[in-house]
Amino acid sequence: MAEREPSGHQFMDLTVPEYAYMFGFLQADGHLQQGVGQKGKLSVELAARDIGLLRQFRALTSYNSTISERTRSTNFAATHTSVTWTLCSLAARTLLNDLGLPYGRKSTTIAPPRDDFSRRDYLRGVIDADGSVGYTSKGFPFVSLTTASTAIGHYLCDYTRRVTGVQRTIKRNARDNVYNVMYAMEAAQRLAADLYYPGCLSLARKHAAADSLATWVRPAGMRSAHTARRWNETEDRILLKLNSPTAAAGVLDRTPQSCNLRMWRLRSGQATMPS
Repeated sequence: MAEREPSGHQFMDLTVPEYAYMFGFLQADGHLQQGVGQKGKLSVELAARDIGLLRQFRALTSYNSTISERTRSTNFAATHTSVTWTLCSLAARTLLNDLGLPYGRKSTTIAPPRDDFSRRDYLRGVIDADGSVGYTSKGFPFVSLTTASTAIGHYLCDYTRRVTGVQRTIKRNARDNVYNVMYAMEAAQRLAADLYYPGCLSLARKHAAADSLATWVRPAGMRSAHTARRWNETEDRILLKLNSPTAAAGVLDRTPQSCNLRMWRLRSGQATMPS
């Protein structure tokens, strides 16, 4: 995509796809630091191969900003070259902070914007920064996100349910207390196609990975995953009133086995009785 500022729009108008994406990326991978007085900066550091995205950020910003490069040794490589985009303007930092980009540590507190915003572009920015797109070791397509924010985790699940019909619940893992949310197979294909549409602002390598998912075809004989249909209180009341898994199955459009198991869970206390 050519470097440009969307004409006729203010900086960080989140209804504009490019700014919604940029804000999602900054929430996940940006660092807003507050100095003495009015001093401070916003910075994003990426591997040198991703410098194109930072050039896009600079082009989208109506305030002076810079891109610098450095090479150092890390735990993973003898030499690692990174690039950093830095924005110091107090007006720009104040605007971003008001929109929901906190100063300092932010991983658990970030949340989707409160006002109108371009939803799929915002989510793509979050995934480009803190997620992964590609194929598993077994060759199955996937889209995943690792986040410490409960609000972001729920937002991904709600958005993906509307796009793919697949329901997920989130739970922090015991090792590092973050959420690891992953979609695979056809759900990953549908989500990737929705988020990474032609011409959108994104990390080029992740867009290429998302495009590659479209070519995957479920192997012959591989059973399609079954998405569980959740029970609600109305169904529970009908099931208990009829007191017959077979009769309830016909009324609720469920299998007798499902009704029998649900009745056992309700009566054994493994599921909450309807109020």
